[in-house]
Amino acid sequence: MLVKLGEYLQFPFVRYALLVGVLISLCSSLFGVTLVLKRFSFIGDGLSHVAFGAMAVATVMKLADQMLLILPVTALAAVFLLKRDQNGKIKGDAATAMISVGALAFGYLLMNRFPTSANIAGDVCSTLFGSTSILTLSKFDVFLSTALSVIVIVLFVLCYNRIFSVTFDTDFARTAGMNADRINLMIAVIIAVIIVLAMNLVGSLLISALIIFPALSAMCLSNSFFKVTVVSSCLAVISTLCGILASILWGTPVGSTIVAAEVIVFAVCRIAGGHVHI
Repeated sequence: MLVKLGEYLQFPFVRYALLVGVLISLCSSLFGVTLVLKRFSFIGDGLSHVAFGAMAVATVMKLADQMLLILPVTALAAVFLLKRDQNGKIKGDAATAMISVGALAFGYLLMNRFPTSANIAGDVCSTLFGSTSILTLSKFDVFLSTALSVIVIVLFVLCYNRIFSVTFDTDFARTAGMNADRINLMIAVIIAVIIVLAMNLVGSLLISALIIFPALSAMCLSNSFFKVTVVSSCLAVISTLCGILASILWGTPVGSTIVAAEVIVFAVCRIAGGHVHI
């Protein structure tokens, strides 16, 4: 198996997939801890469905670069959900559910009404659950994903103290002179970027797993925000590497294999560390 794996690693597309997969999972895990602690876990799920709807529109419009539409639409939805949760009459989970189901239905309707291929069911399934697109990345895709991932990681490092304050006590952050609304807005936009990047990795229905499982696994082992963030990042990277390599060796779907690896890691951490420290 090791010999076979070494042969596969000689191909550039495998190395591209590993690089992009690791970066995306790292970004997801960094901000996943904040979303879990703020009880915003399913915002990632809702935004992934928005991204699916935007992708359907971009496909119908036959845009050369679909990200030009998907990214701003998903970012706007993230900002809307944030504002709605803070100020709206329709709170948190209800607003997320409305946008999630509406965007998913709208996207599927468009793909059926304006099909771009003869295999509509296959296109929808690959978009929702992931496909082999992570193994067919161009150099431009790798460069764009790497650049956006690096920006996300740098922003997290530079704004770590502010993110920490907003995560646990928004009112205290405001009292301390921080612009909590701006920080929350930054987090929302970054989550939107992560969602769009992760669609090629695991599909829109499985994106939440990249955000939730590493954070919960790390919380089984530690109750310090810094330690949880570091452990979550390490577990996310390990799960993604194992998932991608296993999918290549055994011919299984990339997204589902990565999520299965994260479930196994969570089970191990749960047994080893006990209850989740939230």
